[in-house]
Amino acid sequence: MSKDLKNSKYWVNKLDLESHIEGGYFKRIYESSERIHISQLPEYFSNTNENKKTSLEYRYLCTAIYYLLEKGQVSKFHRIKSDETWHFYAGNSLNIYTIQDGKIITNKLGNNLEEGENFQITVPKNTWFAAEPLGDYTLVGCTVSPGFEYVDFKMATLEDLKNSIDEVNLSNLNEETLLKFVSFDCKK
Repeated sequence: MSKDLKNSKYWVNKLDLESHIEGGYFKRIYESSERIHISQLPEYFSNTNENKKTSLEYRYLCTAIYYLLEKGQVSKFHRIKSDETWHFYAGNSLNIYTIQDGKIITNKLGNNLEEGENFQITVPKNTWFAAEPLGDYTLVGCTVSPGFEYVDFKMATLEDLKNSIDEVNLSNLNEETLLKFVSFDCKK
């Protein structure tokens, strides 16, 4: 099949992607064979989730997923306790928005280096971030180390975002724009 004929549906089917809680589609494709005891990680890593339903004594050193966003879909603002590196694979470029020092920073992930895009972008641990495709779809890989676990994942509320963005930058945004990047369940 010609690369030009591949679209998001092709990749969703070919890679057996499933719906993701943040928006878009994903598939976990790698878990390191080595694991580390929770006591060897920094204290901010927890071995239980908020509801105390999951207990993890050991964590993967590294995990990776395929992740695809289609036009109109966004990865909602969230944060995790590990660094996450995004790798561009196919489709159109993607904006990754991070909130750092009270400012919303936009980084472009893609293959057009002349236009300021990067093949990979790393989001630092504990940073609120979101993503949005700039065309019909974007297929990426996301690598997390120490490995991703849902106990480390938090979706942002509107209040979280307002508290993280300084007043000058917040005044340039309307609430509707922020709501686009907040999960329906987390708008309080």
